[in-house]
Amino acid sequence: MRPSDRHDSAAFLAQQPALDVQAADWLVRRQDGLDEREEAAFQQWLAASTAHAAAYAQLASVWDGLDALPDATIARLRPVPASKTAPSLPRFSWLTQLCQPVRLAGAAVVCAVLAGGWQYWLHQPVYSASFASVRGEQLTVELPDGSILRLDTATRVDVTLYRQRREVRLPEGQALLTVAPDKTRPFEVLAGPVRVTVLGTRFSVRHTHSGLYGDGASVQVEHGIVRVAGSGAPLLLTAGQAVRSDAAGTLEALTNATPEDAMLWREGRAHFNNTPLRVALAEFERYGPTHLRLADAAVGELRLNGSFKLREVASFRRALPQVLPLRLREEGGSTVITAAP
Repeated sequence: MRPSDRHDSAAFLAQQPALDVQAADWLVRRQDGLDEREEAAFQQWLAASTAHAAAYAQLASVWDGLDALPDATIARLRPVPASKTAPSLPRFSWLTQLCQPVRLAGAAVVCAVLAGGWQYWLHQPVYSASFASVRGEQLTVELPDGSILRLDTATRVDVTLYRQRREVRLPEGQALLTVAPDKTRPFEVLAGPVRVTVLGTRFSVRHTHSGLYGDGASVQVEHGIVRVAGSGAPLLLTAGQAVRSDAAGTLEALTNATPEDAMLWREGRAHFNNTPLRVALAEFERYGPTHLRLADAAVGELRLNGSFKLREVASFRRALPQVLPLRLREEGGSTVITAAP
């Protein structure tokens, strides 16, 4: 049993009614076998109060009823072993191991498991919070476990830390995550249709519905290894690799990404490579209003190349007629982009 498991089981049992814990202790000790002195002590405890007898009888009934459970049910209750090569435990001995640190009985845990109490307690968050950056802002957040999140513009994350895992949901936006190593608590990021699992690394995740990459998610790793799962077979990414998915979670082929690529959004820049003008405008709009409008769909399909600072809309506006066959006209407080004659 891992030290963290011993700590969790002891903490869980400390929250249970004292009478149930006493009855459970006697139940498991009797399973192991009592000598004459111990049996006399048990009988004395049993006779001390009708509540003692009732609590013990109830737990004993539940314990005896476990023999009728199918193996499939027992498998679902059994904790996942730390190693696949570790020897499997007898049918119920793993229950008593939960209580070894304080020599308290597994029967209390049995009742709690059957009622969902143990699993419910384990899956209650020890920390939860939501963070959001407004349009045009970037925000850095340090979590209680030491992990650091850097949020891009118009980004929201929901963070939940559990006793056995860590979870970040990214409903919208882009973030750089520097994950504090903790092999006992995997770190997962849910970005739309994609799930990213790590133990300790540095990577970026994006989940947006417009702009570059369109409606989908993307992951880029700077250090370490991450596992990315979508609607198909999962992929392992190492440092310098990236992957994108569509809105349904279908993963594209792995690509190589340079450190410069990873730095772009943190510096407030975007690099457009044969990018439709409509997509480039949507990316600018993530950082603030551009007051730029396309005259028609054909103009939006013109391809743009170059690197631009996403907060300098005026410079982008001046550059458009120089890099594409376009004309700009003012109309109702907006600038309309039209094709040059």
